[in-house]
Amino acid sequence: MDRGAEVEPPTRSDDPEFPARRAPHCGRVAELDTVVPECRACPRLVAWREHVADVRRKEFRDWDYWGRPVPGFGPADAGLALVGLAPAAHGGNRTGRIFTGDPSGDVLFAALHAVGLASQPTSTRRGDGLTLRGVRITVPVHCAPPGNKPTPAERDTCRPWLARELELLRPTLRAVVVLGAFGWQALLPILAEAGWQVPRPRPAFGHGVHVTLADGRAHHELHLLGCYHPSQQNVFTGRLTPAMLRAVLSQGAELAGLRADQRTGRQSGSRARG
Repeated sequence: MDRGAEVEPPTRSDDPEFPARRAPHCGRVAELDTVVPECRACPRLVAWREHVADVRRKEFRDWDYWGRPVPGFGPADAGLALVGLAPAAHGGNRTGRIFTGDPSGDVLFAALHAVGLASQPTSTRRGDGLTLRGVRITVPVHCAPPGNKPTPAERDTCRPWLARELELLRPTLRAVVVLGAFGWQALLPILAEAGWQVPRPRPAFGHGVHVTLADGRAHHELHLLGCYHPSQQNVFTGRLTPAMLRAVLSQGAELAGLRADQRTGRQSGSRARG
């Protein structure tokens, strides 16, 4: 039987089952990144992201907003993954790249650059020259949600995209830094369903939490690290400082086996582009 005969019949992108039916058939990360922006499975999120893209903020009135689901960013053979929450309405929803063009991203990419995981300390738009070294950034919900708060149903509808992304990364993935409690709660069921041995009761989120998960399939461990989200509120109140963020990212890089020379771009594996 040829590969095409195994693929389910096409599903409309506005069908709630679109992620669940389409994601498992993405054979490569690049294909997943192409398909994710087609999704229209959550009516509330579609309406909001498109409204924001149409109305725009005054300072961005000359921008052609992305206004679609935002895919992950980073190499397909990453050893380290960062899992956030969702695109910002005037950040990723504007620029088309996760954590790009908003204050949270300003903090995150400065920290990634400081520890050698990004080629530059700023992320302003797609095509700005930024590359990531051994790390891929993704989210449980790919559309910007009203009030930055996806519903549980929206999270669950979007879940197959993250599940497939992590499955495609699995051969090289050794560590995950989770930015915030929402990402932590969304990620643990995905890992459990994929065969990672998640403890019972499930570990609670906290900054600096480190959980090691066994994987009988691949015979290697996955290190799960908790980190406060680099939101404006967390940064302004000092709940998360740049030093705290750099420390967790450095720990994640070390656990993922990303050597210092790889993070400065001198090894071929570190040149993968996001």
